[in-house]
Amino acid sequence: MSLSKQEQTEFEAAAFRRLVNHLRERTDVQNIDLMNLAGFCRNCLSNWYRDAAVEAGVDLSKEESREIVYGMPYDEWRRLNQSEASDAQKAAFEINKPKE
Repeated sequence: MSLSKQEQTEFEAAAFRRLVNHLRERTDVQNIDLMNLAGFCRNCLSNWYRDAAVEAGVDLSKEESREIVYGMPYDEWRRLNQSEASDAQKAAFEINKPKE
């Protein structure tokens, strides 16, 4: 099966929207958990979104891209949903964090 470029773009956008909605609903899953298991988190996703916007010539701030992914201002999401990382989570992150 061969998809047209338009179909591919539409399906990728639909999958992205579904992923974002899933992450918005799963506030019990902390970013550090995502980083430890998958190597990316909500912040990474918002950075990739911003990178795409900038590449297309659209001036999108870090705060704006985070609000798109989180569905609210980042500071508000953190206040409502983020818990302190456990020592085990922090240790796992040190082992698994992306190499820069």
